[in-house]
Amino acid sequence: MTGRRVTANLSLTLDGRYHGPAGPADMGAIVSYATTEVARRHLTRIWEGATTAVLGRRNAEGFLGFWPTVAADENADPRDRGYAKWLVDVEKVVFSRTLTDAPWERTRLVNAPVPEAIADLKAEGDGEILVNSSASIIKPLLEEDLLDRMYLLICPEIAGGGPRLFDDGLPPSKWRITHRETGDLGETAVVYDRIR
Repeated sequence: MTGRRVTANLSLTLDGRYHGPAGPADMGAIVSYATTEVARRHLTRIWEGATTAVLGRRNAEGFLGFWPTVAADENADPRDRGYAKWLVDVEKVVFSRTLTDAPWERTRLVNAPVPEAIADLKAEGDGEILVNSSASIIKPLLEEDLLDRMYLLICPEIAGGGPRLFDDGLPPSKWRITHRETGDLGETAVVYDRIR
């Protein structure tokens, strides 16, 4: 077993939701904070040490439609473009029960329990494994206490409905803040490391 760290990033509202009550496209309480200076610095921090990106199918398909165009756009913010180029070039693991063909180059599909697949990834290669904005993968990792670091962007709005990241019944765990930065709109980027 190598010492690969498993990290995850997600944007959350004050009431702990990663999208609003109307479904995954209901990002109104989050989207206006995603392009702030704090959010962009946070985005760079997220991927710098990662050599594998892990995504759920929905995010993989959505990201495929957006980030490659940013990678090719010479006028894009350099931090957005850096992330986009990393995402296009990095090894990607996409969890799906329905896809039969990988949606990107350098992508493998996985149809297996999340904890088992992540344990397999930890046993191979170097660098961090980043679970990239995919709550469907982050939740089982929290349930099995397999996350080592969380990058959270806390948006100062209450969504009032929609799924929460931290469900009741998670095993107790203790975390240490290793970075915190608050922006002009009240958005706060925090990095939490698991204390073991």
